[in-house]
Amino acid sequence: MPAPETGVKIVTVVGARPQFIKAAVVSRAIAEYNKSLTENELLIHEIILHTGQHYDAEMSVIFFQEMEIPRPDYFLNINGSSHGIMTGQMLAEIETILLEEKPDWVLVYGDTNSTLAGALAASKLHMPIAHVEAGLRSYNRRMPEEINRVLTDHLSTVLFCPTKTAVANLVKEGITGNQSTIYQVGDVMYDASLIFKSFARKPGFDLPDKFILATLHRAENTDDKDRLTTILTSLGEISKTTPIVLPIHPRTRKKIAEAGIIIDPAIIVVKPVSYLVMLYLLDHCQLIMTDSGGLQKEAYFCAKPCITLRDETEWVELVEVGVNALVGADSNLLLNKWKTFVDATFNFETNLYGQGNTGQEIVRRLCEVSFEITDSLAKR
Repeated sequence: MPAPETGVKIVTVVGARPQFIKAAVVSRAIAEYNKSLTENELLIHEIILHTGQHYDAEMSVIFFQEMEIPRPDYFLNINGSSHGIMTGQMLAEIETILLEEKPDWVLVYGDTNSTLAGALAASKLHMPIAHVEAGLRSYNRRMPEEINRVLTDHLSTVLFCPTKTAVANLVKEGITGNQSTIYQVGDVMYDASLIFKSFARKPGFDLPDKFILATLHRAENTDDKDRLTTILTSLGEISKTTPIVLPIHPRTRKKIAEAGIIIDPAIIVVKPVSYLVMLYLLDHCQLIMTDSGGLQKEAYFCAKPCITLRDETEWVELVEVGVNALVGADSNLLLNKWKTFVDATFNFETNLYGQGNTGQEIVRRLCEVSFEITDSLAKR
């Protein structure tokens, strides 16, 4: 695909469910921007590169269809291997595409293997990198996601942070000055919740009047038989009082089978659901129990309390305001927090994640920086 004669060329690297949602927001903002260009503004040409990290219909294709994300220009179909093999394969393939496309920016999201591979490929080719959702830290280096996000932040040219805490994390690590530019723009997932809330879709299975929504997929839980057993046993005990709906990740299902764990029949186990169905479940549940990073925020956007099945979280502000509790794989703590949260009253009035215009802010800032670079080169 030839480079545009004028304007800004962006290669967007995505590969996992949360990235599809975030990219949907920014791609919409790019389309809106291009429709309202003035004489002195730069046209944006976006190329979407899908690594294939999430590859089945429930986890990938349906997100592009539902949210009207432009069809990927490249699909690498790299998945199902170890972290090292997958990241290495992605790195090689992405590098080839970047050499062909010669973009002005490589845009990456979040903290997956696709994120790191895109950032590494761009950095080796001296191409500017923009990282959306920069500055998050769990300070647990055993998490692959933590390694991915730290390395990506230190490689990036422009860092788009969702919160002031994220900005502070970057400053603390010395990511400031002439090499990198940091912007606190808010959270694209908040934009997504506002954009797609009215499109929420009722699931194709019966729901109880009152239920808890649960998800479980992180390696720290699924790869540890004791943790996985404890969490599922606790969920089974809770489900005898309050039904639990558990959309189950394919990898989690496999790990449960390998461990020989029997899920309590009181838990309503379903296949992975689309983003629009997830929005419906979030809106109609009593509370959320999850080890997901994104779902903690989505719970907040839907004014629902969240019990997080992890020992730490990147979204520390949710814990600080009392709408999120960390319980790890501690059965007693999980059961006690459930009893406390189920009838408690919470305040969701604090604006933690921006004004719902993060997509537009990202596009505006990228164009500003691109114009400054272009102007600087023209004056040489």
